[in-house]
Amino acid sequence: MLNFIQKNFFSNIRGDVLSGTVVALALIPEAIAFSIIAGVDPKIGLYASFCIAVVTAFTGGRPAMISAATGAMALLMVTLVKDHGLQYLFAATVLTGVLQVVAGYLKLGSLMRFVSRSVVTGFVNALAILIFMAQLPELTDVSWHVYAMTAAGLAIIYLFPRLPVVGKVIPSPLVCIVVLTALSVALGLNIRTVGDMGALPDTLPVFLIPDIPLNWETLWIILPYSVSLAAVGLLESLMTATIVDEMTDSPSDKNRECKGQGVANIAAGMMGGMAGCAMIGQSVINVKSGGRTRLSTLLAGIFLIIMVVFLDDLIKIIPMAALVAVMIMVSIGTFSWVSLKNLFVYPLSTNIVMLATVAVVVFTHNLALGVFVGVLLATLFFSNKIGRFMAVRSEWKEGTNSRRYRVIGQVFFASAEQFIRSFDFEEAVDSVVIDLTDAHFWDITAVSALDKVVIKMRQQGKEVDVIGMNEATATVVDKFGVYNDPEEVTKIMGGGSH
Repeated sequence: MLNFIQKNFFSNIRGDVLSGTVVALALIPEAIAFSIIAGVDPKIGLYASFCIAVVTAFTGGRPAMISAATGAMALLMVTLVKDHGLQYLFAATVLTGVLQVVAGYLKLGSLMRFVSRSVVTGFVNALAILIFMAQLPELTDVSWHVYAMTAAGLAIIYLFPRLPVVGKVIPSPLVCIVVLTALSVALGLNIRTVGDMGALPDTLPVFLIPDIPLNWETLWIILPYSVSLAAVGLLESLMTATIVDEMTDSPSDKNRECKGQGVANIAAGMMGGMAGCAMIGQSVINVKSGGRTRLSTLLAGIFLIIMVVFLDDLIKIIPMAALVAVMIMVSIGTFSWVSLKNLFVYPLSTNIVMLATVAVVVFTHNLALGVFVGVLLATLFFSNKIGRFMAVRSEWKEGTNSRRYRVIGQVFFASAEQFIRSFDFEEAVDSVVIDLTDAHFWDITAVSALDKVVIKMRQQGKEVDVIGMNEATATVVDKFGVYNDPEEVTKIMGGGSH
């Protein structure tokens, strides 16, 4: 137990404290903005971000990943809040958590292995673009001071790490925020600050039970929203966990992450917060600022609530230009620039999957839909590719009026028609041998194709012998095939050609 605590909370104290501070500062305007999107008071998003970050620090499956209120989740809440009110949102958030915990116990996190690399790359690039686009309102119709401050912030972020000693010790995004805030106050610049985003809460969150009728009607109202929130939240969290895995070269427990996100959302709903999930932008900030353990996530949540409740006078004067510079850095660092080079190297199908994922996510702002389209395309391209590896070789057996067909490769729904077309049903032979030693039959469509070939051969008066099935093929053929069932064959042959 002591080793677990030491490894997960106290093995990187300096880096985690500094990164947690930077993340907390970056979370404040985002949480306020997401609350506005959802149509709720800013404190709802801030309370949610505090609760979710603190809880996932203990229950999550990916150390150093930041979870909080997010834009993707906020968009799904708008109609519920508008039609039924805030208490129904809290109840939907709790139910969202319950569904995510169930998903964790059902090991749905393991489904991430079916998401191809091209889909992950498309997801990352799309989020990088969305993060950059989200900063544009802060750079539109503003004075030149904002552009100058943003440029200065980016200069600090990228040049400060080059300084000897100190550049390696203090995260440059933190330096950017402190320096630009001091500069803005000293020069008396009239530019947009965090305080202009909305009122900050002046009290800590308290435990509450959603004040809603406990009946079936209530359940049917919140269930559709909770299902959508749970699915989108888990998808974004698991994708972000995969990205942080690669950034830190360390593994994560995806099923534990499902449960952790669920427990965090239950806590958020009970503390007056909205549902949330992992945030790729803040997770990238955390890792790039030196965060490596659960302590960074815990401190991000703790520092957030301390800042907005007790240090609100200082937080309010932080110029948005400083945070815009930090988020632009995140966007640049998140985007997979090598994927542009790989467009000229990778196969066309891989590029189509990546670009389709980017396009759908960017134009719909629906992360789940983008990943679904990417996975669907990847599956179709993979099935088409594997289907082409199936071949049927035939040879005439000397001294007999018979032919031997040797099937090679994978026979499934994508290659079943090619399998059938490989046989000559009109050839005048007495017997046919179908050798499956080098083949594997995967599904009912493949078995149906074998039935069709055998029965059609027999209708032509040929004797057919199927040999060489491996154990897996024999199992599926015995269970679903009919060519060895005299009664079924009689029905089929009596009804004409199959």
